[in-house]
Amino acid sequence: MHRTIKVLTVDDDREFAAALAERLELRGLWARPAYGGWEALRIVEDWSPEVVVLDVDMPLLDGIATLGHLKRLHPGVEVILLTGRASVSAAMEGLALGAFEFLIKPTPIEELIRCIEEACRRGGEDGEPGSAPVQGE
Repeated sequence: MHRTIKVLTVDDDREFAAALAERLELRGLWARPAYGGWEALRIVEDWSPEVVVLDVDMPLLDGIATLGHLKRLHPGVEVILLTGRASVSAAMEGLALGAFEFLIKPTPIEELIRCIEEACRRGGEDGEPGSAPVQGE
């Protein structure tokens, strides 16, 4: 059985978030952009993505704070942190809060998709979103 993974891309750089969502859609995923942490929380509540690709450095509600809210409110949603600035402390904090992975921009789209698929499989192991077989399996 095949199905499409729902992915929310979150970045305050609107062009980047929209372009990433479009690139994921072109590769068969069902993607939607959000342009900040608060908007991401609202969309997750209504749309229930399996995976969130989340920028770390955002104004108002940064990626680490957004991750904390997401894991508290929706523990089955897997989160991949994606940032332009490598920070060991942010990576450690994000992983401690339950992020699936911490990636540095630019990440090749194939690597990001592989990570999204792995995150979705892990989410499915918990019986939460992502419990159906991943496309291509």
